[in-house]
Amino acid sequence: MRRGWFLPIVATFGFCFLYAPIVSLVIFSFNESRLVTVWGGFSTRWYGELLADGQMLAAAWISLKVGVLAASIATVIGTLAAFVLTRFGKFRGKLLLTGMVTAPLVMPEVIIGLSLLLLFVAMELVLGWPAGRGLTTVVIAHATFTSAYVAVIAQSRLRDMDESLEEAARDLGAGPVRVFFDITLPVIAPALVSGWLLAFTLSLDDLVIASFVSGPGASTLPMVIFSKVRLGVSPDVNALATIIIVIVAVAVTIAGLLLMRQSKKTG
Repeated sequence: MRRGWFLPIVATFGFCFLYAPIVSLVIFSFNESRLVTVWGGFSTRWYGELLADGQMLAAAWISLKVGVLAASIATVIGTLAAFVLTRFGKFRGKLLLTGMVTAPLVMPEVIIGLSLLLLFVAMELVLGWPAGRGLTTVVIAHATFTSAYVAVIAQSRLRDMDESLEEAARDLGAGPVRVFFDITLPVIAPALVSGWLLAFTLSLDDLVIASFVSGPGASTLPMVIFSKVRLGVSPDVNALATIIIVIVAVAVTIAGLLLMRQSKKTG
């Protein structure tokens, strides 16, 4: 009996530890008082001030653009790298390529950000491009480190894929390009979607690397929030966090319902 109660109690404490701060953040986003730790009554005042904050809205728009562009570029690069590593067998430089693909997964973000900053400075001196730090450098930086995550996800799907489907298509006269687009790509599409979403999330959440490679007019949302929090947590930050939580919760719920519907159809 003791063993039967132990795991539920530990799980309850664990979930409370994780979600109690989030619940309190949502509650205090409706606080009338400017002090985030003192309840002054229910109000939606800070949501209105958030929507009137041009700096915050501009940073959110920049983060969305950077996330979409970086995730799309990372999906292409990561898929090509995964295809080479899983389909081309042994070749000279495979070990080096594998190390280059997996290095961003274990390397500290400070090192990645500093190395990319030095690279962009050297490129500007030698090639004249990119001219300064801005949206372009942030997109390149985010696509660079997120492509590693896409490559890992795509590799796992390609390894589990039944290659007899591709062999049958080739036996019927299809060329390599036709086989890739008609057979391979539809099979690994769920993994690519997962990789794109993960890359988009990592880009949207990144602060350290963006701080190194961004410039004037290219401050992402995490950078703006961090600059505000350094001076003290303001209620409009709570409102922004609540909006993000609601969007994520709705997206997860929709994804779960779609997966349940798909499993019922296949079952």
